[in-house]
Amino acid sequence: MELAVLCARPCCRDSIAVVAGWGVLVICSSACAAMDPTSCTESAALAIAQPGTEMPEILDADGAVIGSILVQPGSIFDLDNPSENNVLYRMANKVHVTTRQEVIAQQLLFVEGDTFSRQILDESERVLRANRFIKDASVELHARDNCVIDVSVKTTDTWTLSPKLSFSRSGGQNSSDIGVKEMNLLGTGIYVEALYSTNVDRQSKQLKIIDRNLGNSWYGLRFLYDNSSDGHTADIELGKPFYALGSTNAHYISFFDNDRIDSYYDLGSVVGTYRHQSKAYEIARGWSTGLVDDWVRRWSAGIAYNDHQFLAAESTGVPGTVLPTDRQLFYPFVGVEWLQNKFDKTQNYDQIGRTEDRYLGTRFSARLGRSATQLGSDRDAWLLSLQAQSSFGDSKSTTITVDGSLTTRVESGKPQDLALDSSVTYHRRQSEKWLFVAGASVFYGYELDADHIMDLGGDTGLRGYPLRYQSGDKKALFSMEQRFFSNWYPLRLFHVGAAAFVDVGRTWGQRSVTTTNLGWLKDVGVGLRLGSDRSGLGNVIHIDLALPLDGTAEIDSLQLVISTKKSF
Repeated sequence: MELAVLCARPCCRDSIAVVAGWGVLVICSSACAAMDPTSCTESAALAIAQPGTEMPEILDADGAVIGSILVQPGSIFDLDNPSENNVLYRMANKVHVTTRQEVIAQQLLFVEGDTFSRQILDESERVLRANRFIKDASVELHARDNCVIDVSVKTTDTWTLSPKLSFSRSGGQNSSDIGVKEMNLLGTGIYVEALYSTNVDRQSKQLKIIDRNLGNSWYGLRFLYDNSSDGHTADIELGKPFYALGSTNAHYISFFDNDRIDSYYDLGSVVGTYRHQSKAYEIARGWSTGLVDDWVRRWSAGIAYNDHQFLAAESTGVPGTVLPTDRQLFYPFVGVEWLQNKFDKTQNYDQIGRTEDRYLGTRFSARLGRSATQLGSDRDAWLLSLQAQSSFGDSKSTTITVDGSLTTRVESGKPQDLALDSSVTYHRRQSEKWLFVAGASVFYGYELDADHIMDLGGDTGLRGYPLRYQSGDKKALFSMEQRFFSNWYPLRLFHVGAAAFVDVGRTWGQRSVTTTNLGWLKDVGVGLRLGSDRSGLGNVIHIDLALPLDGTAEIDSLQLVISTKKSF
């Protein structure tokens, strides 16, 4: 294992780090060694009197500072654990390229000499765990004399090289993927993927490259090119996000070009097609005062261009239909966001056996733009977008999360393409192994653009029905799920869980095609869950058997749904 000492005491700029075997000796200058312990408060000095003890919360306000920072990247398997010290796992560790120390160090939100802050250290853990190539991260504290706290940062890698050969079935339709992806190229954190996939809509060849930290910075690059049987997609974004609660600025530029054939569905079958060509460009900048009294306030401004053209589809074998209306919008916009600092670290909620950082605070964002024919748009309109979320409770007992969004264009004083989406999710922790989840979501559309009609089926919440079984501009879905998290850990590769569920939903209102309104549709089912904490995919494999209780006689009486999802 390699150890990297990034620094020593904040008072010492000429310290020497000597690394010998497994040990690290930091030799400070005489001036630093003689630092007066009264430079921080008496309570902090007393707390640090015994090196190696846990740091109390009081140090946040007592003037203690960060000393040396030791970065210890860990491989996939812990060979100190007898259960993982075998030939196969030792070979996996040797083949795998462990994340480089500088990649981890760059994502830390603190440096030597910073005033000690428990919040900054906790957030650094969350930033590291957000990487798909890191299974877990911990920041450990070690007291030193003279109000200095040394920090050890330990991470555990995931297996990131994935020759991909997958098959899934949902809503009576099959999907498959073959290719290769590397989520941590040579330990640099760079994501590269080459993939050939087939699904109900198209076959496609895809190349994707993502680098969240270009040149050891917080600037990131996302590149995607997809050459498909019915068109292509190009998606490029370059910029610096608000990477932490304390970030004070952000900026980005993005480009999107898409050409594909879209379809209208009725009872799970394609009943109409059209060619959809779209382009979007956006450039924006954001400002923030950082984290103040546990709240973050951010502002943004930019310019956006969206162009959607709809044409008759060629040679699809499916009759054409009424085309959506073309749209061309060029507009400046301003935005605002409020974000509460409230996170909860837990396990066995949406993942199995992995550390989860659940957001349990309140956040709100709004964006307002103005398109005008004088600027090149095809209409004068106000463009409004609102999002809000708030959670109550804690992960140890009960949490309730309320989420909502609203988007619309206001043309000639009237709303167009108005979409109101809201949901409530209830989690009840019954024990370490049992979790009950219930959710309700409602979508309300008014004068929706024809390409925005909502679908409901096996791929969108009704697991017992074909995909895109019903459509409309209004949708309601209710579900209940009893989750079970077992201790079974086969080969120390997969955590095993199970679920029993009930889904109830329907669509109604305006449709793009004439359909029979079947009213409320219900299903019940059971499923197996396989969660791999060793893989950078971070997905949970779902194997569900769902029984539809309504619908037409043509659908299967029992639906087998095999899929990979980001959560339980």
